[in-house]
Amino acid sequence: MSDHPHHIPEHWEKRSKEQQKVYKRLLEKGDKNKMLKALPDLHEEAFSKIDCLQCANCCKNYSPRFKNPDIKRIAKVLRIKEGDLVDKYLRLDEEGDYVTKHPPCPFLSADNACSIYEDRPGDCRRYPYTDEDVLLKRHTLTLKNSSICPAVFTILEKLLELK
Repeated sequence: MSDHPHHIPEHWEKRSKEQQKVYKRLLEKGDKNKMLKALPDLHEEAFSKIDCLQCANCCKNYSPRFKNPDIKRIAKVLRIKEGDLVDKYLRLDEEGDYVTKHPPCPFLSADNACSIYEDRPGDCRRYPYTDEDVLLKRHTLTLKNSSICPAVFTILEKLLELK
């Protein structure tokens, strides 16, 4: 591992796949209070070491929900009609939520930066939910995110050490 302050853990994707059962057991049977108490510090530590701009897996492979306030705000910033934003970039998914038509996110730039970062959807602001109880409550989402986001992987690995 490099001593560079911003790095992505080596082979994290492979390790995350191998650890899915272990993570699931941790999320189901682990000490929720202890884990919840540790999350803020683990979140800070992970994001002090991981540079999202080196990865952008979330934006490349995943779509947030675009809720009505998000659509209004983004359309205003892009100076287009809300209907045009929806027609050009979004589709309704199986749950009736607006998501991007296909990955990668149309607002992801070549340098992995977000062209609407200040006005991005609420899901993007909260992703990967590592500083809130969603990480512990929504196991399926957390397990999926552990294979998309190196920060989730890192935090789950640290939670395993809490025992």
